[in-house]
Amino acid sequence: MLALRLSRSAHPAVQLRRLLVAAASAGTGFLLLCTLGHALTHPEASATSVLRLAWCVIPLAATVYFALAVARTDPGTRPRPGLAAIGLGPVRLMAVSATTTALSTLLGSMLALLLFLHLRGDLTGMPFDGAAADFLAADASLPLPATLTLLALVPLASSVSVALMLRPRDTRLAARAAAPKLFGTAGALRPGGAGAGRATPAPRTGGEPVRAATAAPAEGAQESRIERPDPTALPWGAALLAAGLAVEGYASRTATGADVPLPGGLPTGPAAVLLGWTLTAVGLALAGPGLTHLCGRLLQAVRPGALRLLAGRGLMEESARIGRPLGVVCAVASGAYTMAVLYDPSDPAFGPLTTLGALVVAGSTVATLVTAAVEARQARAETTAALLRLGAPTKTLRSAAALRTGALLALFVPLTLVVAELAALPLAR
Repeated sequence: MLALRLSRSAHPAVQLRRLLVAAASAGTGFLLLCTLGHALTHPEASATSVLRLAWCVIPLAATVYFALAVARTDPGTRPRPGLAAIGLGPVRLMAVSATTTALSTLLGSMLALLLFLHLRGDLTGMPFDGAAADFLAADASLPLPATLTLLALVPLASSVSVALMLRPRDTRLAARAAAPKLFGTAGALRPGGAGAGRATPAPRTGGEPVRAATAAPAEGAQESRIERPDPTALPWGAALLAAGLAVEGYASRTATGADVPLPGGLPTGPAAVLLGWTLTAVGLALAGPGLTHLCGRLLQAVRPGALRLLAGRGLMEESARIGRPLGVVCAVASGAYTMAVLYDPSDPAFGPLTTLGALVVAGSTVATLVTAAVEARQARAETTAALLRLGAPTKTLRSAAALRTGALLALFVPLTLVVAELAALPLAR
């Protein structure tokens, strides 16, 4: 009931993001049900049905990733001081957030089931003159356990991922690291100990004692998330990216190995192509925060002015938040570019299901990036307000935002094009 009340009283922008999660869940659920329908219609082609189900992992992962981003930016389930006194501690808020995510994705799964049943003719008769009967199994009865299992994949994976991401963490280490330390003072405050929340006097230096006071963390409060890019993520991401491109290059030079039918009307390619694409996508996602941090450093190089300093520092602070979604968008954009280059209009493989899967993946990744940008804007709202109080012109802040966007485009657009061209080489033969 609490999750329903928080969902109903949320801001319209929050409700819109939840509806987008439900739409992505509906698209993924419909693809899974169509895979089941194809398996029922073609029982002799079990390998093809398994391959279709395997390709549904991509939109499933994109939907779960989008649900995680929406759960992070939900203000209704954010820990705040005083909520623990009424029983809304971090554990309860984590459960509420997971339940809210489950409700949104369950709504999408139910919409997918209704649409699937409608197209099968189980509700109002067969629409479109039975043109979609091949992958809907209109002449066969749906197995209830398999149907419920497929529909539960998105809600279960999304809610479990949100619960793991928002699980309560120990605040003592973060508070101890953030506690102020005076030079030459041996008595540092220990959060949670006997001296927490009280002033600790320093040795006298001839005048009044210098006191350092730190407030004890509120009961049930969660530590503020100061996200910083992992310094080892960029080398690992670059290594995986290089390994993926090397595997794709090797696949383009050899004709050996089993061929795997690819979706979207792409020509049949060797199995090494899939491995190369997977390594490339993971490498871009891992290297995204480091590349964004590098953009911020490059903006501040060679005697920067106030505008470049402001834009560069902003990119460095936001690199961990927007870098990974940006890397995922680059991976999806490179795949879309490859599909556009190698698309054959005479091949009937590019049908409505492929279009739906592409829309779910592309829409979820772009919406995740936009959600991360909104989260970053909310995180720097206090800094922006302080700059405006100090007299910073609004035009300067807008110019800094435009400079950040331009720097990211100047780095990630050529990288995406290069990766897409190299990814298309193994199939352009």
